Amino acid sequence: MQVYKNLAIIGTSHISIESVNEVKNFIEKNKPEIIALELDPKRYLSLISKDSSKRNALKEILSVGIKGYLINVIGSYIEKKLGKVVGVKPGSEMIEAISLAKKYNLKLALIDQDITITLKKLSKEVRFREKFKIFKDILKGIFSKKQEVVKIDLRKVPSQELINKIIKKVKKDYPGVYNVLIKERNEVMAKALNKIINLNNDKKILAIIGAGHEKEVIRLIRSQGNN
Repeated sequence: MQVYKNLAIIGTSHISIESVNEVKNFIEKNKPEIIALELDPKRYLSLISKDSSKRNALKEILSVGIKGYLINVIGSYIEKKLGKVVGVKPGSEMIEAISLAKKYNLKLALIDQDITITLKKLSKEVRFREKFKIFKDILKGIFSKKQEVVKIDLRKVPSQELINKIIKKVKKDYPGVYNVLIKERNEVMAKALNKIINLNNDKKILAIIGAGHEKEVIRLIRSQGNN
């Protein structure tokens, strides 16, 4: 957790029971007046909707393109599969925060970039060579006999050391993916949180974002004039 002025940031894993418990315990103990979530309106509605499992494929393809649609489908599929392994629905820590915000009448703020913009950029800015490398690395991981084994407890948030290693590798091997999914969204979320801090300096604010964003987001907030 990062604490800065009246802002606390909890870095989570979206399929971790540890994250669900941390979010619940913090909100019930501290009662922040504002809870900022790593969500945009579309993902928020999808998360709380009872029919969230139903996808309008044609509408999504027309909105973000076939490549953006496929990237989203594959990412969602992997997250759901990992969630089943540990018995936690993806985004459960966000659902818990939303539920507690309603229970205690706390204000919610959605600070992430519109998912449509993110997917469009991902489809457009990730070059063919990088896409080919991603595909090659997936095949290599499936068929290679010599694989580096990294033990990860999916029930917990990865260590900062492991997060740093993963981000460094993504930045080096897949720069387009890094720029769109990590760097640009860090900037969007930091700007949104910076605005919330400036408008609510007398209120307790909690931000719930992926652990991979936590360190850089707080650095960006400091650099934007809230030292």
